[in-house]
Amino acid sequence: MARRPLPRILSTGSAQLARSRELARTAADNATDILHPLITIARGLCRLAAAGRRRWADTPKDRRGPLLFLVASVILVLMMVPYGPLLAAVVVTAAAAWLGRDRAPAESEGPDESHVRRLSSLYEALVPYFSAAEDPAPLYAHGGEWQKAFPSFTFDDSGRVSHLLIRYPAYFTDGEPESRARIEHLLSAKAGRGREYLFAWDQEGNELSVTALTPLPTGIPAQRFVTAPGETVLGFTDPSEVQRTLPLAFGEEQHDVPPVVWRTGPRSTEPHLLAMGQPGSGTSTLLRSIALQALQHGDVLVVDGGGTGEYACLTGRDGVLAVECGLTGVLASLEWAATETERRLIAVNRARQAGHPPPDDTRRPLWLLLDRPTAFTHLAAANGRKDPQALLQVPLRHGRAVNVTVVVAEQFDSAEALGDPLRQHTRARVVLGPATAEQVKAVLGAPPHTTAPPVFPPGRGYARLGTGAVHRLQVPATPDPYDDSVSEGLREAVLELLPAKTLPADGETVPEPGEAVAEAAVAEPS
Repeated sequence: MARRPLPRILSTGSAQLARSRELARTAADNATDILHPLITIARGLCRLAAAGRRRWADTPKDRRGPLLFLVASVILVLMMVPYGPLLAAVVVTAAAAWLGRDRAPAESEGPDESHVRRLSSLYEALVPYFSAAEDPAPLYAHGGEWQKAFPSFTFDDSGRVSHLLIRYPAYFTDGEPESRARIEHLLSAKAGRGREYLFAWDQEGNELSVTALTPLPTGIPAQRFVTAPGETVLGFTDPSEVQRTLPLAFGEEQHDVPPVVWRTGPRSTEPHLLAMGQPGSGTSTLLRSIALQALQHGDVLVVDGGGTGEYACLTGRDGVLAVECGLTGVLASLEWAATETERRLIAVNRARQAGHPPPDDTRRPLWLLLDRPTAFTHLAAANGRKDPQALLQVPLRHGRAVNVTVVVAEQFDSAEALGDPLRQHTRARVVLGPATAEQVKAVLGAPPHTTAPPVFPPGRGYARLGTGAVHRLQVPATPDPYDDSVSEGLREAVLELLPAKTLPADGETVPEPGEAVAEAAVAEPS
């Protein structure tokens, strides 16, 4: 059957409509060009009127009468002067044209010469890695166009790259960690040393995003954090990594800082924590910070393998069961902790069988904080006694169900002495201080997506909770309050968070170290 042609009005209507729209758009553009001076003068008159209203509103009421008399006098003089009204109209029109002009700064069309040199240098440095001889239309070639490879870029005030989006060919082996590591090392060196960079690989779109990160704040003192029971703040990280912020007071103002929150308790998937670091990296600071937060709702047992008195401030405080520094006390305390865990398990099991809620004494959290426990492992082996780490098996395996949490801090040079149960059941991991990429990956199970900072302040490192992402971490400043080399403000902040001294059986208070020295000086005979 033959197809009938459309009526003329239907076949040519769309073309006429398109021409009409084009004519209307051209007429509107021409009218805008013609009326642009009038639009500018009208905008300027509105701004003059607004300035006059503001001036009138700011004038005190007792001065408005003289101001009106002055304006009326000027108008009367202009009316009497030859060509006065014409001159006044010309002045007002010129002022309106000046105020009504478009004062938006002209945007730069592209990067300046120094930025072009930096981008060209980065492009040339990437050519050996992103080019192949068999590529008929290479994206990267010596002397090529960097504009196609870098579609987006941003520079900071110092002229260095702060953000760069890089396109690379699809045949680049971005699925191999070694290939990505070479590119990241090259970019961190060429884009500017002394900064931390975040690398985000989009393997599906063949794009690499490079972002220069701002340093994490290091002056946040220990304080009461706004957290729920069972939540512990390990430190602070980047705003783009977490969806939560905490109001903190440091300096003269209050800031909202994104935290790394570790959740413990029966429903936690990471009930125990392992922190690794070098000497002076801040692992003891992390344990003190955790202890101060744990004492709000639970009891704490501290094992100090360093023997330097880092936890003397906790001795004799409410909620602190013991601070052990000797092998005999450590073995006795950990044996009690294992027995207490078993007792809680039996009590909870009996309560569930009877259809009752768990007893109150099994709900109160119990924290076992161990700093360098491998020191007691070597000492116990030398004396032929039981390894203290063997006593941690019960709390590690069954502590989550009865609110028993184990936190261990150890140094890299003694990592091989850690037992298998401790390695298997500490799913929350922290690495502090300078460490190689292999060491960070061995502890956290994944490499960080950022480069290492040029200088590691105390408490600076990385954290990973279970199988989550690797976060940059800065532990809050929690120094030993009895260390005179630390600033007075940080020591006072820790002392304010310490619980009160435990009352003895006779009801007498235990004096502080400074008070005891003063009393001894008074008691001496003259």
